[in-house]
Amino acid sequence: MNKPKVVFEERDFLVIDKPTGMVVNRADTVAAGITVQDWVETKNQKHQISSKSQDPSLKAFFDRSGIVHRLDKETSGLLLIAKNPQAFYNLQSQFKERKVEKKYLALVHGKIAPEEGEIKAPVGRLPWNRERFGVFPGGREAVTKYKLLSVFSIARSVSGQPVKPITEYSLLEVIPQTGRTHQIRVHLKYAGHPVVGDLFYAGRKTAREDRKFCPRLFLHAIFLRITHPTKGTILEFKSALPKDLQSVLDRLPDYFN
Repeated sequence: MNKPKVVFEERDFLVIDKPTGMVVNRADTVAAGITVQDWVETKNQKHQISSKSQDPSLKAFFDRSGIVHRLDKETSGLLLIAKNPQAFYNLQSQFKERKVEKKYLALVHGKIAPEEGEIKAPVGRLPWNRERFGVFPGGREAVTKYKLLSVFSIARSVSGQPVKPITEYSLLEVIPQTGRTHQIRVHLKYAGHPVVGDLFYAGRKTAREDRKFCPRLFLHAIFLRITHPTKGTILEFKSALPKDLQSVLDRLPDYFN
């Protein structure tokens, strides 16, 4: 497994580019493998200090090793990690107050319309499957904005002649306004445009077909804007689309012909 790449680092925090396949936080449900939390503690020995010897108000910082937010296992891209409690709680407050701007790239099924819009629907954990989330009245408020970047319209061909059906995919810039677990994936499924390669929400058959040309979930955190936790300056960070996902876009038309 690839290790995280440090995009930016200074006294108060660092920004990493998380590789796909790497779990962010340790949990009882996480099997073998190095998590981002393990990597942080190896990189920064002071995170290994037991939280039991700390002020109870600092418990969250030590329990999470300074990791401010999360990305799904297969989602790659920018992740923010605080190096001290002051920075951790400041940055967490920015997320709670919706002062942080995050952007993702997602390849989804179908041609989305309108080209720019907002998905607003409550998201919560499904009572009958605790590993899955969905849209239902008892969920928490969730808002996701999106912008269409490009459409891939592909016709299967026989002897060089296009035939139906035409398969379409949309490349989206996605901007979540809230931070619910699996929010982007659930909202895009709810809108009728599941993310390519999504084993949880695209449907088993669809996901299996997707994995023939896309090696994993096509979701990447490309942009992060925060306020510096101590200096008050605005900082922006960017991450290019990884090679595996860029290759999918480059080869997509050829795969179906």
